[in-house]
Amino acid sequence: MLDLFIHILVPVAIFMFIAIFTLFAVYAERKIAGFVQDRLGPMETGKYGSLQTIADILKLLQKELITPLLADKILFRLAPIIIFVAVFTGFSVMPWSQDFIPVNTHTGLFLIMAIVSIDAIGILMAGWGSNNKFSLLGSMRAIAQMVSYEIPVGLSLIAAVMLTQTLNLNDIATNQGVLATEEIKFLGVWSIKNVGGIFAWNIFQAPHMIVTYIIFFIATLAECNRAPFDIPEAESELVGGFHTEYGGIQFAFLFLAEYAMMFLVSMLGVVIFLGAWNTPLPNMGALKLADWTTGFAWGIFWTFSKSLFLVGVQMWIRWTLPRLRADQLMNLCWKVLTPLAFLCMAISAIWRILVIV
Repeated sequence: MLDLFIHILVPVAIFMFIAIFTLFAVYAERKIAGFVQDRLGPMETGKYGSLQTIADILKLLQKELITPLLADKILFRLAPIIIFVAVFTGFSVMPWSQDFIPVNTHTGLFLIMAIVSIDAIGILMAGWGSNNKFSLLGSMRAIAQMVSYEIPVGLSLIAAVMLTQTLNLNDIATNQGVLATEEIKFLGVWSIKNVGGIFAWNIFQAPHMIVTYIIFFIATLAECNRAPFDIPEAESELVGGFHTEYGGIQFAFLFLAEYAMMFLVSMLGVVIFLGAWNTPLPNMGALKLADWTTGFAWGIFWTFSKSLFLVGVQMWIRWTLPRLRADQLMNLCWKVLTPLAFLCMAISAIWRILVIV
């Protein structure tokens, strides 16, 4: 009975987190956009406009669900659910703190990449099922973009896995701090297993891992359809992209999926490269900062803080950089990021053999 209760509670908790995070993220993005553009953002609904996103959700829930007359009704209605469920399920294997993970599987990283890829099928269903040329064009752009940028994402993750020698996200997280079960060396030279902190993070285990993470971050922006890679949703060209015909609760699910994906890829980058739930504070002589700031509650705090910081960077980039053209987007992927990711993967293999004992 207890197992059944837990199996029900965990998905509900993940969904509630996604919903609350989306409310906060939409408000934060509007305020960041206002700051970047030298304006105030939401100010009227609630104090400092803090209730604006709640008002938007209530408005969406009251809207009529309209299906275009010539749309494929089954595909049209299933698409938002598939898109959301693909992202939602990805959270099931993410470690939030020490041994605090919904599903601890030895192939967690492979599982999350496989599940999140289903998102592309949902987007294609949305575009095709809408029977709208703008929606179809938007979905085709999105699929081309997502399939292309999955390659540098996958290669950058393989480069990290070559160093960690595991696909278990919990083990990858554990071996980036003072609780590591294996030897850790800063840039392959300085043993810092007892020091911990930022020096133990995977991004500093080899010189090329910084470049690897930058590739991962840029490619995940494209995976999320975030600016400057938001061509599939370019309002000036496509009206609204693959979700042009959606409204009400169906559009709310697409909105939830986009912001959940932002947090998911940020959290994945934190787990693989940026120390996961481990503290950035190192042990320094008598000051055992890493030991003092490592634990269950601290782990959740560090994971959440790092992930939110990266989400903030994604928002900052959206309101700073101009949108790329389709040819520029593909050139960046195939001529820059993919060759660099292959190079980083090769260096990881050499580094593992020659440097890491």
